[in-house]
Amino acid sequence: MKKIPKKHQTASPRRGRAFLRLRGSLTRLSDKWKAGRAARRSFFRTLWRVGWRCAVPLILCGILTLTLALTVSTSMVKLTAPDILTADDLSPEADYDCILVLGAGVRDDGTPSDMLYDRVKVACSAYYALEDVPMIMSGDHTGDYNEVGVMKALAVEMAVYSADVFLDHEGYSTYESLYRARYVFGARKILIVTQEYHLHRALYIARELGMQAEGISADLRPYRLQGKYNAREHLARFKDFFVAARGEYNAPLDPPVDLGGNGDDT
Repeated sequence: MKKIPKKHQTASPRRGRAFLRLRGSLTRLSDKWKAGRAARRSFFRTLWRVGWRCAVPLILCGILTLTLALTVSTSMVKLTAPDILTADDLSPEADYDCILVLGAGVRDDGTPSDMLYDRVKVACSAYYALEDVPMIMSGDHTGDYNEVGVMKALAVEMAVYSADVFLDHEGYSTYESLYRARYVFGARKILIVTQEYHLHRALYIARELGMQAEGISADLRPYRLQGKYNAREHLARFKDFFVAARGEYNAPLDPPVDLGGNGDDT
């Protein structure tokens, strides 16, 4: 039998059908990929259009809010700047009801933060200059965290008479500290001690609560993360602008405390 040369041989029908099935599968996969790619492009185009339409109002709203916050913050600073005193301005004739010292955090080892230490130190200097005006240490006392206890202990170490140091254990925020000074301790005329970036907001809140308030800055050194505090304070002033306008307090108030009494009882 004559042998057919290899180049003239044809594929068997089975191999031919297998090839056609493979080619058909590849063609279908290619079509699906192309269709899927078109669908993906359409999806992302739609997502981009919707996202952009939503983003523009959000960006504009953010810019407007930031502008308002900066305007309120700047106005608050200008309004309260004349009420910030220096140590030379302090005199017993001022007749303050109390010196209000605002809390600023205690470290894990129980020592005061640099800001808190300086606030107490400046408050003690004011206490000597004003001749024994009582102090209110206002801060957070939650469980084992006793900010006001640390503040009082430090003041006593600095030769302040213990009975003249009153504790407000629920001064969780600047607004709460001022509100409680007014409505729990009955203070009408106060000297507020804190760092200057914070002092403007405290003075504004006091004014809105009907108090006669002046302040003295406790800036005795550069502080870590001061830039962060300054930036955050703009938003805090904006928030407390509305909080002080409402003049509300959302927790039961403690019984009144007589600032003419014994601070060791608080």
